[in-house]
Amino acid sequence: MVTGRLAVVGLGAALALAGCGDNLAPEDPGPDQPGLRTYHFGPYDLAPGEEHAAQCVSVTLGNDEPMFVNEVSLTTGPGLHHSNWFWVPDSSYPGPDGTWRCSDRGFDEPLAAAVGGVLFAQSTQATAETQAFPPGVAIPIPPHAKIVAGVHLLNAGDQAIETGLDLAVTSIAQDELRVQLAGLSFTYEALELPPGRSSSFTVDCDLGEIHQRLLGRAPDFDLYWVLPHYHTLGRGIDLVATGPGGDTTVVSTAGAIGEPLGQRLRPAFSMAGHTGLRFTCRFDNPGDRVVRWGNGDQEMCVMLAFTGSEMQWGGGALDRDPGPPSDDGATVAYHHACELYGLAANRW
Repeated sequence: MVTGRLAVVGLGAALALAGCGDNLAPEDPGPDQPGLRTYHFGPYDLAPGEEHAAQCVSVTLGNDEPMFVNEVSLTTGPGLHHSNWFWVPDSSYPGPDGTWRCSDRGFDEPLAAAVGGVLFAQSTQATAETQAFPPGVAIPIPPHAKIVAGVHLLNAGDQAIETGLDLAVTSIAQDELRVQLAGLSFTYEALELPPGRSSSFTVDCDLGEIHQRLLGRAPDFDLYWVLPHYHTLGRGIDLVATGPGGDTTVVSTAGAIGEPLGQRLRPAFSMAGHTGLRFTCRFDNPGDRVVRWGNGDQEMCVMLAFTGSEMQWGGGALDRDPGPPSDDGATVAYHHACELYGLAANRW
């Protein structure tokens, strides 16, 4: 097993913010939706300009049997900038469920992905988003688990607001299951957006060597879902499957923040015949200063996918050294070596 950092969106430090009305008893979905559980977090009061980038929320599932999650929906009020959701063993991050400061319990997103798995990620500033897989395709969650998330709250307006969020998780019965999913995440942290220019940042990750060494064969899994993450200067991502037989575009997006950017691949994309993935973020920086990786008025470049691989994958450009770019007059293009990690995915 190759261990190390699984690359997912990192959140910065902030003050604690209590969710005084957290309601973590799942609602009764009724006989038509037996696998649905809905959890309420908040409300949170935010003054004008107030930001909290290191808050966590959690709920213990109380599941004695494995769950197979086919759909996750998030509905939020204003001011919920972004959130990343994971499942972990229910012994992780001990303490009362609800809202708490991440640093108080040592919460770390890459570690949560490694000891458990990725469940869902919210598009930047999207207030309603659903991650739905095909029938029989699901994220497996083992018995005795909890859901935990890092949430980034930001009131960019000039009026005080009250906000909160509802997380709805729909599971299917094990006898309906045909594909078990695992997360794949690439991050490009070596950002250096030049002022007044368009720019692109590309990393090529070769999955073939690790896949062959650990599983004894070339990559042969399918990709089912892709979600990009960037801030206001982002103009889209490109994900390309690479290999000796040539390159094939998996997905190319051009969505703006505030929109649900996650998309189900129809049909699922097969990695058969390909050995790697090339990930590119595209930006326009109209300002007069360089923009780098970070929260607030800085930028991010992240891609989350769900695959049928027997491995969880993570990596990308994980240092902050942008290196020398190329410049064709239209776009300043950066390329970075890939730091790649893989470990066995949860399976039932």
